[in-house]
Amino acid sequence: MKISFVIPCYRSEKTIEKVVEEITLKMVDMAQDDYEIILVNDCSPDDTFAVIRKLCKDNDRIIGINHAKNFGQHAALMAGFSVVSGDVVVCLDDDGQTPGNEVDKLLNKIYEGYDVVYAEYSHKRHSRFRNWGSHVNKIMTEVMLGKPKELYISSYFAAKRFVIDEVVKYKGAYPYVVGLVLRTTKNICNVSVHHRDRMEGESGYTLRSLFGLWMNGFTSFSIIPLRIASYSGCIIAGLGFIYAIYVIISKLVNPVKMIGWSSTISVLLILGGLILLVLGMIGEYVGRIYITINQSPQYVIKEMVNAKESYYTPSDVG
Repeated sequence: MKISFVIPCYRSEKTIEKVVEEITLKMVDMAQDDYEIILVNDCSPDDTFAVIRKLCKDNDRIIGINHAKNFGQHAALMAGFSVVSGDVVVCLDDDGQTPGNEVDKLLNKIYEGYDVVYAEYSHKRHSRFRNWGSHVNKIMTEVMLGKPKELYISSYFAAKRFVIDEVVKYKGAYPYVVGLVLRTTKNICNVSVHHRDRMEGESGYTLRSLFGLWMNGFTSFSIIPLRIASYSGCIIAGLGFIYAIYVIISKLVNPVKMIGWSSTISVLLILGGLILLVLGMIGEYVGRIYITINQSPQYVIKEMVNAKESYYTPSDVG
């Protein structure tokens, strides 16, 4: 087997060497398997790509990719997937929290016949904010993407090559790897691994980036939000009809009863807010369709480096 490790890198100049070293030492113990490491620098503002260049020079199994601008973690994964040559692809983080020396646990499940194996953590070392974001993401993938409730999704996973080949066929401007994997196969399982504290710094995910990730998930792979909007409209219309009947009957029974303006304004505000929400949701879908039709790239590779110091600036875009 040849194992391809894909690692998105952002602000990891102080950690990526340790992550690569851990993988390299582990693969020495797994001498029966060949391997390669693809490091994708997502336009990090620090010297991450300088470190990647050095690693490529020292190890001919490492490929470095440099993005022209920041496209996000999932776009970085897609860029890495486009150059893998292994039979199995393993994705992990650049901060040392995902233990590269436990990759054999994931691979053993692959050898048992599973198509995709996600690492599951008994005790996560993320911040409360990240744990909250993960919980929201879990609910979103279950409701919008049909993820089984018992399946745990993480950034540390292994997948057979045919799954990755199917994932890279997606050319939309907003990739969401979890959705692409879930629509490719259902033969997925979890395996327990340790989760460590970050070696350096803090998570690059903000509320804005997490919200953008969730939007990518349900607007690219589900129409359930539109259906929810339709159902909500029907329910509110029904309640409005019932309320209108109630008002008419009340007026007939008690002609002197005044119809309150406050209740009328409240109903108008509710309906107006719902209409704007639905229009915004439809606009989000239409806008993403428009951007995709205009062939907005998932990523743009500015530079690629391998062990032979071959540098170039390709015109290829993802």
